Amino acid sequence: MSELPLAPFVRWDTSAMVRIPDTHYAAGPTGKIAYQVIGDGPIDLVIVPGWFSHVDKLWEYPEWLCFIEELTSFARVIVYDKSGTGLSDPLESVPTVENRADDLRAVFDAAGCDRAALFGFSEGGLVSTLFAATFPGRVSALVLYGTGGGASLHDLDESVVARGFELIEMLRLTVEHWGEGRTIDWAIPSQRDDVEARRRMGALERASMSPKMALITWQAVVRQLDMADVHESVRVPTLVVHRKNDMIPVELGRALAAKIPGARFVELDGIDHVPWFGDYKSVTGEVEEFLTGQRHEHPPDRVLATVLFTDIVDSTHCAADLGDQRWRQLLQQHDDVARSEIGSYRGKFVKQTGDGLLATFDGPTRAVLCATALAERMPQIGLDIRGGLHTGECIRRGDDIGGIAVHIAARIAAKAGAREVLVSNTVKDLVYGSGITFEDRGAHVLKGVPGQWQLHAPAGYHDPVEAALAAAEAV
Repeated sequence: MSELPLAPFVRWDTSAMVRIPDTHYAAGPTGKIAYQVIGDGPIDLVIVPGWFSHVDKLWEYPEWLCFIEELTSFARVIVYDKSGTGLSDPLESVPTVENRADDLRAVFDAAGCDRAALFGFSEGGLVSTLFAATFPGRVSALVLYGTGGGASLHDLDESVVARGFELIEMLRLTVEHWGEGRTIDWAIPSQRDDVEARRRMGALERASMSPKMALITWQAVVRQLDMADVHESVRVPTLVVHRKNDMIPVELGRALAAKIPGARFVELDGIDHVPWFGDYKSVTGEVEEFLTGQRHEHPPDRVLATVLFTDIVDSTHCAADLGDQRWRQLLQQHDDVARSEIGSYRGKFVKQTGDGLLATFDGPTRAVLCATALAERMPQIGLDIRGGLHTGECIRRGDDIGGIAVHIAARIAAKAGAREVLVSNTVKDLVYGSGITFEDRGAHVLKGVPGQWQLHAPAGYHDPVEAALAAAEAV
């Protein structure tokens, strides 16, 4: 992972291997407001958070890191937790949008922002709108992302109304089951089937707010939806950005832009409500161009990863024997088992590849253990798979990956037999000392890849600590 071009940090999160900015506190009218300042760009950009946040815990998400890295390429970024959320002081009553604007002003003053651009995300867009209308001298520009409140649902098409009520029901269930990660169902639906992603979302929910505070702040969001008069009072340059398939209907974003004098509306492809998931660079690119008049060139997003390719053995005959319906059901079972195992080993299920899958891991040992576990589990549902692993530099393309390492892993998988996993010499060398043993499978020519490649098959595993203790006792 590339280093952020940020101001010095004072803490190190060893579990996430990410440097965390120092957290400060601003004196708000209802208590202390936690905030962080990242970077030293020529423009001040304040991110006004949505329903909940936690300025420390967000750094556990690599997606957040990448999103902030893009913004700090042209701005000094200020992030904060609203009162009652994250590291800020709790609240005793339902906050009003005026309370939220007071929090924002306190952060402005504490961070030394005489004048700044605002990036209002979701509910934060409503707060940003009120602040920009009330204090236009302190707001250089306004960006509203994924924000509703531009129109009453009852003034819109029936299909839009239905989607709006579906969202409200999902939010109600999220509050009733606070801490279980249900936010992911409407905020990051692209990851709703990822067991590990849901677990992490549950942890973020619990860290950000208690169940009672979740209910209180949800009540505040409902109260703030009708702000038409405020929207019409905004007199600063405004950009409204909305993803086409956001759970907050894009029609509400379009209506919002129509109410703000001179506002520009941009519709982006995507399904996720959270801007740092999915194609986040399309969001940051629009923000950069709006605030600076240009976009900087983006070099390919490269990352070192261990790539796993798997393939179902003899899939054509299986499909013919079972029939289309039963085959689809079996493929769904295959995907469910794979997602569960990959999540348990902290990997990322990238995509299906016809009759197999592509996944990545940030550690080769977990990748080998996961691949062997998959090869052992799939026969339990009536499928045999083969797998291939290689560690190398990959190019990230939104939620997908590419690069020579991906091609090598696919070619290695093609050399494996039923229920067999093969790894490159690179993987074998990297897991030295992990307790994994290998059998040599000889040198092979991989189609389309230069040279000969020495391949190995995982043969067993022993705990290296226990082995060292046993050796010491024997001596």
